[in-house]
Amino acid sequence: MRVRRIVPVGVWMVLALGAAPLPCAGTGRVQAAEALTRGVYDQVLELVRPEGIDQLVGEIPWGIDLWQARRQAAAEGKPILLWEMDGHPLGCT
Repeated sequence: MRVRRIVPVGVWMVLALGAAPLPCAGTGRVQAAEALTRGVYDQVLELVRPEGIDQLVGEIPWGIDLWQARRQAAAEGKPILLWEMDGHPLGCT
């Protein structure tokens, strides 16, 4: 009996989008994905594209200058939301 290793969905997404698999994405053998056509790309894009309330984050006037944000928050009496990350952007640390 042949045992099949289950590959995480994230690995298939990486392969479907044409990117190289990440070292932390899995260690099992993965067969080559089918050629990425425009139709498949459009289908995947439609699945992952945010819609409805998920798009509201794009309407927030995000800033990139912490000092300017501190001055603005002090002037308006509002707190600062600081989003800071360390490590790999996909959490593979």
